[in-house]
Amino acid sequence: MVYEHEIPSGSKLYFGESAKVKREIEFVSAELLENLGFEEIVTPLFSYHQHESFDDKKPLLKLNDEENHEVTLRADSTADVVRIVTKRLGRSTESKKWFYVQPTVTFPTHEQHQIGAEVIDGTFEEVAKTSIMLLDEMEAQPVMQIANIRIPHLLNEKYGVSLEVLKSMHVEQIMDSEFSWIQQLVRISAVSDLEDLSAFPEDIKVELEKIKEATQVVTYKHIVVSPLYYAKMRYYDSLTFRMFEDNVLLAMGGIYNIDGVEASGFALYTDECVGYKMNKVKG
Repeated sequence: MVYEHEIPSGSKLYFGESAKVKREIEFVSAELLENLGFEEIVTPLFSYHQHESFDDKKPLLKLNDEENHEVTLRADSTADVVRIVTKRLGRSTESKKWFYVQPTVTFPTHEQHQIGAEVIDGTFEEVAKTSIMLLDEMEAQPVMQIANIRIPHLLNEKYGVSLEVLKSMHVEQIMDSEFSWIQQLVRISAVSDLEDLSAFPEDIKVELEKIKEATQVVTYKHIVVSPLYYAKMRYYDSLTFRMFEDNVLLAMGGIYNIDGVEASGFALYTDECVGYKMNKVKG
């Protein structure tokens, strides 16, 4: 029996102080992004193309339009922003910097509010620094984890390491590789671990150098390195970052390619940011 006051598990309810905190975070973030030259966009809740962004289609909530074409509810904003800006708006706008404040929904009833931004032809440095700036406005200085999605792909394509093993981070199976340098790769976690890369084959070394360069240009105090991290979104193909506070994921972003369009972007997870602010006030 479902009582009239119940809400589905995974959906969000804000009231009183939490609603105020959420509104303030969204307002301050939107104002900052506008001052940085971003324009706002609100994408449709329904999409024909969400399945192209996910390796696993299970999270997608599916239905059909009036012509029986399959559509899904918005489970990810990035791909739709890029496609709409580059293909639908086209020549009607010259802006390459866009931000959104909107939720995503996934199966069965999970709701995730986000503040995100996408930069066509953008750089890793720009989106990483913008994320840091937004979180700094919330007086948050989380750990930034920098990775390079090309590395796990190379391990899979050239060195026989299963992507499934990398996704689940089965360290023992990864360390069991015939290549001794993979054991050294597993142990990399600090920026200082990137000083000597002579042990690695050239293709891996090139991608580790990109991580090293990213740590130098972002110039953030709380950086860790995770060369084996594998993002589940299909479009990420190079440098990525995640930002954690007490193991809570507050933001994620990086460089990606969608339909041949090179871009960079990030998303702040508003619900987690509200929780962080509320806990800080209580503390």
